[in-house]
Amino acid sequence: MEKLVIEGGTPLHGSVRISSAKNAVLPIIVAALLPETPATVVDAPELDDVRTICSVLESLGVVIHRNGREMTFDAAHIDRTEASYELMSRMRASFLVMGPLLAKKGHAKIALPGGCMIGSRPIDLHLKAFEAMGAEIQIHNGYVEASAPQGLKGAEIYLDFPSVGATENVLMAASLAEGRTVIENAAEEPEIVDLVTFLSSMGANIKGAGTNVIRIEGVKRLEGVSHTAIPDRIEAGTFMIAAAMAGGDVVVENVLSEHLKPLLAKLTEAGVKVVKEDIDRVRVISDGHIRSTDIKTLPYPGFPTDLQAQFMALMTIGSGVSTITETVFENRFMHAGELQRMGASIQIEGRKAIVTGVPFLQGAFVRATDLRAGAALTLAGLAAHGTTEVGDLHHIDRGYDHLVEKLQGLGARISRVGTN
Repeated sequence: MEKLVIEGGTPLHGSVRISSAKNAVLPIIVAALLPETPATVVDAPELDDVRTICSVLESLGVVIHRNGREMTFDAAHIDRTEASYELMSRMRASFLVMGPLLAKKGHAKIALPGGCMIGSRPIDLHLKAFEAMGAEIQIHNGYVEASAPQGLKGAEIYLDFPSVGATENVLMAASLAEGRTVIENAAEEPEIVDLVTFLSSMGANIKGAGTNVIRIEGVKRLEGVSHTAIPDRIEAGTFMIAAAMAGGDVVVENVLSEHLKPLLAKLTEAGVKVVKEDIDRVRVISDGHIRSTDIKTLPYPGFPTDLQAQFMALMTIGSGVSTITETVFENRFMHAGELQRMGASIQIEGRKAIVTGVPFLQGAFVRATDLRAGAALTLAGLAAHGTTEVGDLHHIDRGYDHLVEKLQGLGARISRVGTN
């Protein structure tokens, strides 16, 4: 086991380059199941989630060639359509293989997925969509089995919630389905647009990405291409909040500020200076004095749920009282108890957290309860008095590419050490 050891109180200075987006790369890798010729993902982040999804694809017969951060996927000879429980239990995004397998092979047997325990993320939206496209669904012994021996057919699909995963799964399936598919109340996230860019470059016929209605005309065949995913807006936001919380002057490079409008507005409201230096560079300047600010998470283009924990950490040292409202996941305040161990004043009332700012946080031993909680506790450690130790790093490793090295490059006193 390993832990992070953080000596707080050091302002951050310098520049940090953001990696390709985890939440874009994962569905793009899954979409590499679809083409008849190899597809390449350039500059893939070094994350446990990427390694997991690659293992899932390899278990299905995909041949993967790795050259540093470049990965080529050859799915021409897929010989299996069953994804094992052992692999699926590691990461919920693995369920995305169902759409491509149904579209390409007419069958998929997928173990019910795992991942961070941050709330209910039902797969019923995926299954109802596939049933509308002609698939027969059975659930038994912890597996979902879907068959479409006559192939998938285009359909009118309305999502009860603008689910990112369901939108992605249907997009991939519909790309090779017969006829037209229309997804209403589709997710609008930039990662959806990036997936559509990849699919379209392979020959898919898709209109409306980035809006809540997406239309797909199925095609007979897709051809592999090379693709670089968009920058990770959640990683970028994490480093911006780190600079705000620890104080200092940090330039965040390879970031699309258009994807982070709610965060930039809230940082400014909190008294942090945010300067858009270029189309892909944002400078964050902070003296560490933070004004309490309310946020409410919403599907894109609202405030991202994946930045809620980090922003709550920032609000723990705000000068006043802030209200954090979580509308996306019902169990995403587990980090609050760990922040309280560091002296934070947080009261949970259902889906609201009332945060009363304290003069400073105190270093303590805390545990990452999920991916973004781990990031929030790391940021809290940067600003705290004394030494903070963060355990259960496997959560952080799922979604942050060389987090420790990047923070060290900004002057943070942070290290990763083994434990007995």
